[in-house]
Amino acid sequence: MKLVSWNVNGVRAAHKKGLLDYMASAQADVICLQEAKAHPGDAQHIAWPNGYEVIWNPAVKKGYSGTIVFTRVKPRSVTLGIGAKAHDSEGRVITVEYDDFYLLNVYQPNSQRGLLRLEYRTQEWDPAFLAYLKKLKKKKPVIFCGDLNVAHKEIDLANPKSNRRNAGFTDEERDNFTKVLESGFVDTLREFEPGPGQYSWWSQMMNCRARNIGWRVDYFVASEALRPALKRAWISPEVMGSDHCPVGLELA
Repeated sequence: MKLVSWNVNGVRAAHKKGLLDYMASAQADVICLQEAKAHPGDAQHIAWPNGYEVIWNPAVKKGYSGTIVFTRVKPRSVTLGIGAKAHDSEGRVITVEYDDFYLLNVYQPNSQRGLLRLEYRTQEWDPAFLAYLKKLKKKKPVIFCGDLNVAHKEIDLANPKSNRRNAGFTDEERDNFTKVLESGFVDTLREFEPGPGQYSWWSQMMNCRARNIGWRVDYFVASEALRPALKRAWISPEVMGSDHCPVGLELA
């Protein structure tokens, strides 16, 4: 089963930059998009590839956040949000249940410039999301993917020292991600690619993408129980159309 995740930074903008060509070439069973910045009615002009069921979870606020799942495999169930009113108005989570696992498409909150939203992110969102993961994991294994808005370790960004207290690389965010992994999850890319230079987001200034001065903030994270089924995990920096690139996971 081939799974792909991509923060498209606006699905309508990405459509103009080759999104459909990428979706056709990816030949994925499931495609998870984050930061859709649209409601279904805003994308009626887009002819999505045949064979996919399309699941939307838009934010209440227009032009903000939002997630979409395209699945060729019929889900057993679909859940929007994590069941908490305080967190579910921004369209950040879609849970798709398959026979052998749950798949979550996640766009985690950004702590923002000046860390204006760090307290919300680390003291409210992160604990609520972890509790939701643990609840699901009691029933069957879980995979979650998307823009997690955190570079976990120094190897996950080009300039760790100068970014130490910037959003996405605070001790609080990194420690919370560690807690997730310690609760029984695997950062799948690091099962296959232990080395540096693996980034999925680049600033649009200073020619950062061409110079590969980036961050790894997009992930596939899987329950430990699924480790034997992990076939490969990858990042696709050659795919343009957003300031992020797609990431993928294949299960045997």
